[in-house]
Amino acid sequence: MKVLRKMVAVCMVTIMVGLLSADCIVATATSTMQQIQQQEQQKNELENQLSQTQENLEDLKGEHSTLKGELNNLNTQLTEVSENLASLEQQIADKEQEISDTQESLAEAKATESWQYDSMVIRVQSMYEMNESSYVNAILSKGSFDEMLNAADFFEQIAAYDKLKLEEFKENRRLIEEQEACLQNEKIELDNLLVAAEAEKSKVSGLISQTSNTMAQYAEQISDAEQQALAYEAEIKKAEENLDTLRKKLAEEMALSQTAANSTWRDISEVSFAEGDRYLLANLIYCEAGGEPYAGQVAVGSVVINRVLSSVFPDTVVGVIYQRRQFSPVASGRLELALGANKATESCYRAADEAMSGVTNVGNCVFFRTPIEGLTGINIGGHVFY
Repeated sequence: MKVLRKMVAVCMVTIMVGLLSADCIVATATSTMQQIQQQEQQKNELENQLSQTQENLEDLKGEHSTLKGELNNLNTQLTEVSENLASLEQQIADKEQEISDTQESLAEAKATESWQYDSMVIRVQSMYEMNESSYVNAILSKGSFDEMLNAADFFEQIAAYDKLKLEEFKENRRLIEEQEACLQNEKIELDNLLVAAEAEKSKVSGLISQTSNTMAQYAEQISDAEQQALAYEAEIKKAEENLDTLRKKLAEEMALSQTAANSTWRDISEVSFAEGDRYLLANLIYCEAGGEPYAGQVAVGSVVINRVLSSVFPDTVVGVIYQRRQFSPVASGRLELALGANKATESCYRAADEAMSGVTNVGNCVFFRTPIEGLTGINIGGHVFY
């Protein structure tokens, strides 16, 4: 009867061990599935951000192209205004030369008028200074009557000529003065046009500067958007690579879950520990949970021993700890440093002793890690065991 009870108990323990082991490994697969879902969600968000960035980029390029067209138009306007300015400056120079020439002509006309006036004054003065008898004697001194008439007529012609010339010179001076005034008015108009043209040039130049600055800002935003798009593309590519890795890992874990569910577990009494296993396990516990509470140190030791007991993992402490890509302190070299300096504390050794004696506070869990969203298991300290 006792034997029967013992066999039933062994069977129940075996079933529970299998169930716990399967549950722990399934938890790993579930965690990986959640990571895949999170990675896919992240990838979708990145793709949405990339799409929005590309739309913004197209808008920026459209604005930049519009500004470029406006800048070309402004440059054309500036060229026209500059040419107009050059033309006005030449017209003003020509007008100033005309005014200068007219002023010289006016000075000459005034001088001629003054000379004519002075000459006429001198002749009139001479005639008044001559007494009447002298004037008559000059006429009567002629040999014949015709000669006397000619002499009298000559004096009258001289007087009429002087008067006529004086009037002609006065009229010529008046015309030149009018021409000068007209030229001065035309120059004022040209000066006003020049001021307006310079103001227009300044305005267009300001618009060109403003448009160029705006274009530079758009160009900078375009460059930033392009860099952002490239960064999103790189992150999307990385996310896709991570998804591929996670999917492969999920397939491996699902296979491992199936294998573990159908595997057998040894009893701790069936394990023969080698010399140095305690030292090695204590230092691994130090590296993985040296700063954790004692329960967390025991839990890490239990995971190692659970793997030794499971048929899907190596059957020695050394084999389990140095199995490829299982414990990060091995890959980083921290374990070797700890072993070289025997960093393991007294509590790490005590935890190793408990685990090697078959004590476990995490059931048959064979994995642990820092907690992540969606991963369920046994939380002890800063780790979740599953």
